[in-house]
This record gives sequence, C-alpha cells and structure tokens, in this order.
Amino acid sequence: MAIEREDIMGKNDSAKIGFFEKYLTIWVVLCMVIGVLIGMYLPGIPDFLGRFEYANVSIPIAILIWLMIYPMMLKVDFQSIKNVGKNPKGLFVTWVTNWMIKPFTMFGIAWLFFFVIFRSLIPAELAQDYLAGAILLGAAPCTAMVFVWSYLTKGNPAYTVVQVATNDLIILIAFTPIVAFLLGVGGVTIPWDTLILSVILFVVIPLAGGIITRNYITKKRGLDYFEKSFIPKFGNITTIGLLLTLIIIFSFQGDVILNNPLHIVLIAIPLIIQTFLIFFIAYLASKAIKLPHEIAAPAAMIGASNFFELAVAVAISLFGTESPAALATIVGVLTEVPVMLILVKIANNTRHWFPERK
Repeated sequence: MAIEREDIMGKNDSAKIGFFEKYLTIWVVLCMVIGVLIGMYLPGIPDFLGRFEYANVSIPIAILIWLMIYPMMLKVDFQSIKNVGKNPKGLFVTWVTNWMIKPFTMFGIAWLFFFVIFRSLIPAELAQDYLAGAILLGAAPCTAMVFVWSYLTKGNPAYTVVQVATNDLIILIAFTPIVAFLLGVGGVTIPWDTLILSVILFVVIPLAGGIITRNYITKKRGLDYFEKSFIPKFGNITTIGLLLTLIIIFSFQGDVILNNPLHIVLIAIPLIIQTFLIFFIAYLASKAIKLPHEIAAPAAMIGASNFFELAVAVAISLFGTESPAALATIVGVLTEVPVMLILVKIANNTRHWFPERK
C-alpha cells in the first residue's frame, strides 16, 4: 500500500479541486434561480419533460444522472480490493461509520430538527418529506468528490481507492434495506420495486459500465492513458449533467421554494450538523486506534460527504421531481463543498494529532 501520490494522482496535480467543484454552491444557487424562473415563465418545459417517465423514473433526468455517475465509477479500481487484508483498520473505521452509524444519526438529527425544533416552522407533511430526503443522503457515502478531499488533505490515494471501492460494493447490498427501514420508521411508505430499480439504474448499471470500460481501455491503451487522458475527458460531462439535472428539478420545485424560502436554511442546518458529527466520529476513532493521518483524513471525509447524485436520483424515482424530498437532497448538494472545505482545513491543521507515517 506504500504507493506514492504521484503514481495514482499524476504528477500534474490533476486531483486538485476544479473550478466548477470549488464554486459548486454558487452554481447550485444559479441553477435554482434559472430553474425557478423556467417553472414560473416557461411552465411548458417541465410539463413536457414530465411526460417521459417509466416506473416513476424520469427518463431525461435518468440520462443526465448516468452522465454524472458513470465517470465517477470509471475512477474506482476494484483490483485494489485484493490489498484489503494488508491494513484493514482504516477500512473498518470507514465501514462502521458509513453503514452502522451515519444513516441512523442522520435520521435522528433530521427528525429532531424537522419534527421538534422546527415544528412551528415546518408543517408535519413537509417535515416527513424532508426527513425522507435526509435519509437518502445519510445512506449514500461519497464515492467521487472524496478523491478531491483526500488529495487536499494529503491522503494516501491508493488506500482511498480501496475505501471507495469497498463502499461501492456495500452500497449494492446495504443501501436498499437501510433506506427502506428508516423510511418505514419515519412513516414513509415506499414501493420496494421502485427502490430496487433505482439502485439498479443508478448504481449497478453505471458501476458495471465503469468496470467494463476501465478493463477494456486499460488493456488496449494502458493504465497511464486511462487515468491521465481518458478519464479527464468526462470531467465537464459530469458537471454539465449535474447542473442540467438541478435546473430541471428546480423548475419543478418553484412553488415549494417560493412558498417556503426559509426551508432551504432549515433543511441545511441538520445536514451541516450531521456532516461535522460524522467527520469527528471517524476522525477521532482513527486517532484512537493510531492510524496515520493519510488514512484517517480520507476515512473521515468519505463518511462526512455524500453520494448526493445517488440520493437525488433515488429521491426523484421514489417521490418525483416535484417532491420536497428531492429538494432536501439538493440542499445537500448546496452545502457540500463549503462545509467539506472547512473540514479539509480542520484535518490539515490537526495533522500533528496523528503518528508520523512509517
């Protein structure tokens, strides 16, 4: 596992946070404004797009989400899993935090704020929908942006790949039952077939496509070409897919946003608290078992950040593009980058908490 950073990330610092990623919050706000304006003054557009559905899944949005998720799956090298047994402690921290703690603390914090603290500000029906969106975020640990957070904290890139790869595999079997259980506890009835279809569409298919593409291109052109030339071609496609998806969703969400502008802030508060909580749970656990910082920081970042593309996709599939649940997942996108950059700074300023790398 002692692989130098340049071997994975490239000597040109290609993993530095990009222009669009750095200002993602601004782009989300712009998409919100554009989408709401379209919904108000060009309602024919969302009405037209709303006709193209299959099994409650919006086909135009499904295509855009594939454009977002497929490039992320290309980055995951599942061959790295064969090295899991060499240093498993960091993986245990990631797995326990992401799958045994995070979904349930997200449920608890969101329920506390939406149904108790904000009871006078959020109607019970809306609170239940917002809770559903929060649950979807809590059950989807990060798979893509974590490579950026790992780089910015000088994380071990090879180990980060293993952490992400194993989480992607766990998503296949754990995401559906966890989401179904917590939504049921929250009083939300969901169709199992739609939830399973969502995981197949937005996890299994892109994951299989990424594996097949990676193996084919690597064998034909080599790993160096694949990582430094092939993958970068999809960078803008991912961003465009995300922004167009948000515009479409916000065009359906215009009435909810205009009638409840304060709700954007109210949704963000428990999501931000949850992000900091999960980061410190994983980070301090890593410190307690004396993991090096280059493993501890990415382990904490994976749990703190979310696979919001999957959460948005499943929210749309389960509840529709006009649902407040979808809006709650989008607020997760809105808060993701600025909060994670704060955590990157905290991780870098506390490097001395951890033992030196041997």
